[in-house]
Order: sequence, then structure tokens, then C-alpha cells
Amino acid sequence: MNRPQKIRPRPLAPSQILRTTPRQIGGGRTREDLVAEARRIIAIGSKSFAWASLLFARPVRERAWMLYAWCRRCDDIADGQAFGHPDQDAPHNAEEAHDLIEGIRVLTRRALDGQPTADPAFDAFGQVALEARLTMEMAEDVIAGFALDAEEWRPRTEEDLMRYCWHVAGAVGVMMAQVMGVDPEDHDTLDRAADLGMSFQLVNIARDLVDDDAADRCYLPIEWLVEEDIEPGQHAKPHHRQELAEMAARLVALAEQHEAAGKWGARRLGFRQRWAVLAAANIYGAIGRKVVELGPAAWDHRVHITRLEKARLTAKALIEALNKPPQPAEMPRWSRGSILLKLRMEGEPAPMPMTPLPDEEPG
Repeated sequence: MNRPQKIRPRPLAPSQILRTTPRQIGGGRTREDLVAEARRIIAIGSKSFAWASLLFARPVRERAWMLYAWCRRCDDIADGQAFGHPDQDAPHNAEEAHDLIEGIRVLTRRALDGQPTADPAFDAFGQVALEARLTMEMAEDVIAGFALDAEEWRPRTEEDLMRYCWHVAGAVGVMMAQVMGVDPEDHDTLDRAADLGMSFQLVNIARDLVDDDAADRCYLPIEWLVEEDIEPGQHAKPHHRQELAEMAARLVALAEQHEAAGKWGARRLGFRQRWAVLAAANIYGAIGRKVVELGPAAWDHRVHITRLEKARLTAKALIEALNKPPQPAEMPRWSRGSILLKLRMEGEPAPMPMTPLPDEEPG
């Protein structure tokens, strides 16, 4: 008589039968391939930054490109765009937008853990993070800005505006400083890098006020709109162009304060890094000043800087780099330290070490 065959239980955990993916920074892609793709992305996404990056030594330039590629990709995913232009697959509700932000977070963490992401921009971030000692906490600061956009957040006060600028650009400036070789413990230089990033973002906001309105975005503080007696959702209408020009000038004035502080901080960088940073600052500063000069006509066409103007501003940056920029007579009201302090007081994580507030900084 045949005995029934004993059936062995099948393992329930996939980890018992599947091998774990080996850790490979860059997702298994070669550094050369990652750099080539990052260079393609920055050439399309930011001609001004691509120009300034050419002044870096090659290793720094390549790391800057890889960091930019991650920022550009995250921004496009959060907005449902491709290089800043609308995509038909854009999220249509808050739940979809939230899922996209979580996707960014998951892919970023995988990249930092050395796992493949199937996206070269995220794989590039894993590579540059290893080389420049970037952390998930630093990435979270930036992702928080993408989350604000996904939630259709709008600032009520100037402080809210500057907090947003910190997340989407100041925090990137801090990472870029480490890409350039700044020690993570050199908080004063990192603060100035954050200033420069926030300056760039303020200029971008001023230049794109009408385009942002067309995309149902508004980064002007509600308090400013109330002061100008502008009805909700009407600030970009032709009959409010004069008031819009005045608020753009206000944005650029803030940008210039942070620009001066950022340029002063560049004194501690190596010569080529200092030259590149000052060139970028001059180019973005020129864009902001052109917006102010054009007044109500600033949004008839998108303001840009010609190649000849970029060359002139780069030459000016060379002279500034040789002489080193002076300390501003007055530091900006909003700083990386004050913003992180406020976030900590409100119970939000402030992963980076705190720095003195402006009036407490050593002279």
C-alpha cells in the first residue's frame, strides 16, 4: 500500500527564495553614462546654469550636472511636466499628487541605498551623493518644496514665501556647496550658499509671475496682494500690470539682498568655483534687474539674457573672483538659520545643524 506523499510547505517570504539586489551606486550605470545624461538634461532645462557650470573644474562640473538632473526630474514629476512644460499625465487630484511625492521619496532613498531606480536622474543623484556626502535628510528638505507645489500651496506672508524659497532652492544651494567641496561643518559658507539659491528662486518667481498664473500657481504672498488691493486670482490680468511690476520689483529687491550675501560667501571657495558661482549670480541678478527695468512690459515676452550679455557678466565675475566680493552692509532678514529655527519650533524636522541668526553671527 502506497503511503500518501508528504507535501512540504512552500516558503512564504520571497527573501527565502530570491537573492537580494547587490548594492550598486549609480544603479549599475557607469558614471560616464550618468554624466552624459545629466549634461543633456541641464542643456535643455537651464541654459544659464549650464553656462556657469562650464567654469568649474571637470569633476565639480560633472557633479553639479548630476545634482541638477535630480532636481529637474523631481520638479517635473511633482508638476506632471517635462522640462517645465505641461504633460498629459499630470496629476488631477491631491491623492495622485501625494503619490507622486512619495514616489520621488522612494526613488531618492533607493538611489542613496545603491539600488537601481530605472531612472538615470535618480541614479545620478546616488552617484553624486556618494561623492559629495549628500544625505537623505538634505534631499528631504528639497522634496518638501515639491510637496508644497503638489498641494497647490500658496504663501500668506513674506516669511512663507522665503520658507518656500529655502526648500526649493536654498536647500539645493547647500547641496551644491558640498558638491563644490565645502565642508559639511562650514555652516557659515553653507548659509551663504542657501542665500544665493533663494536669490535665484526669487528672480525665477518675478520673471514667471504670469506664466505661473496660467498654470494656476501664485507665489506672491497674500498679504502683498491685499496691500495692493488686488482681487484673488486677478493679479496677472492686464489692468493690474502696474501693481504686478511693483511686486516684482519687491521680489527682486529681496533677491538682491540674498545675492549680495551669497556672493560674499563665495570668498571661501576655490578660485574656479568662486568664478562660476559669481557668474551665475551675475546672470540671475541681471535677469531680475531686467524684469524691473521693463516694468509692466516684463511679461510680454519671457525675459532672458543673450549669450553676449552672459559673456560680459562672466568677465565681470572673473574680476570679482580675483578681488573677492565685499561683505554686505546689511545681511538679509531671512536666513537658513532663522527658517530652520522656525520649522523646529513648529515641530517640523530641521535635520541640518542650526546656525546663529543674522544678528548673532560673529563679525
